[in-house]
Amino acid sequence: MTGRPGGDPTTSPADGGPAEGGPAEGEGHRTHTLGLLYPPSGRSRDYTTMQLAFVGGVAEAATPYGYDVLLSPADTDDDPSFRRMLGQRLMDGEWGGGDGRRVDGVIVMEIRREDARVEQLVREGFPFVAIGRNHRADEAGWVDLDFAGLASGCVRHLADLGHHRIAFVNRSEELFNSGYGFARLGHEGYVTAMTDLGHEPRAYLCGEALASGEEVVARILADEPATTSLVTMNEAALEGVYRGLTRHGRAVPRDFSVVGVAASPWAEQVTPQLTAAEIPAKEMSRVAVELMVERLRSPGSTPRHVLLKPLITLRSSTGRCRPVPGSEPEPEFPDFDVDF
Repeated sequence: MTGRPGGDPTTSPADGGPAEGGPAEGEGHRTHTLGLLYPPSGRSRDYTTMQLAFVGGVAEAATPYGYDVLLSPADTDDDPSFRRMLGQRLMDGEWGGGDGRRVDGVIVMEIRREDARVEQLVREGFPFVAIGRNHRADEAGWVDLDFAGLASGCVRHLADLGHHRIAFVNRSEELFNSGYGFARLGHEGYVTAMTDLGHEPRAYLCGEALASGEEVVARILADEPATTSLVTMNEAALEGVYRGLTRHGRAVPRDFSVVGVAASPWAEQVTPQLTAAEIPAKEMSRVAVELMVERLRSPGSTPRHVLLKPLITLRSSTGRCRPVPGSEPEPEFPDFDVDF
């Protein structure tokens, strides 16, 4: 994938001079290419709409700096496309020296708490930055969303509307168990907020299929029929969640409120539109490229870490809590002994 068609990557199309922040002269061998490690997370191992927005955002942001983009779907450190990106080749069953690196630096996405790709980059001393973070990514630059803070904010928004039976719909069991940072951080933020408010947390893992969304609603209401709201970080299952609520006779937002962390296209395609914290893919992509360019041009500089905290956009999916009939204790009225 290229950031722009043709031309010398060290030259700005506008004036024929060096692209601002692009590869500097005399810095040794440069490929004028950035690597993007981004494993697809779609149901059929394809790229979701959100992932394509990040891929396009990185390519677009790299163009003014004079870089093209090489995409690898690697989610492990032994993926051949990742090793080739680093300039290695397979010899006698072992990866080793090859014909030279194919990229100047790597942007890593879908970061896990323990990520072998990041460990390999650190061992190689290969320049990289991350969209997402873990303890090893702290040694390089990163940009991330405050997923814990966003999940907490969603809970508190619902609590302000009177809800206290609030479920949490996370990503799939596979993603959660493999240590994906956003799934773990979102869970932690939800549990902390519920605990602080004195409410019982009820968290659920959910696949990305429409049927998975319907199924998780059935589980939520079977476990606690008095549930009146949920927070979701699984935008792909959102339509299924809405269908499941309708199937169980819960109208949104009259009977049941839904709030989440989701990109605008997902939040606005359901009816009623989802109240949600935005995932700013374009901004995150731009910041990641800026951090990568800084890293390449000033290798000894202190890495920058950028944590974004988007506000919740109020749409139409949340409302005042209406307790499920029979779920709350009947009010007690004093007995009056009145003689007529």
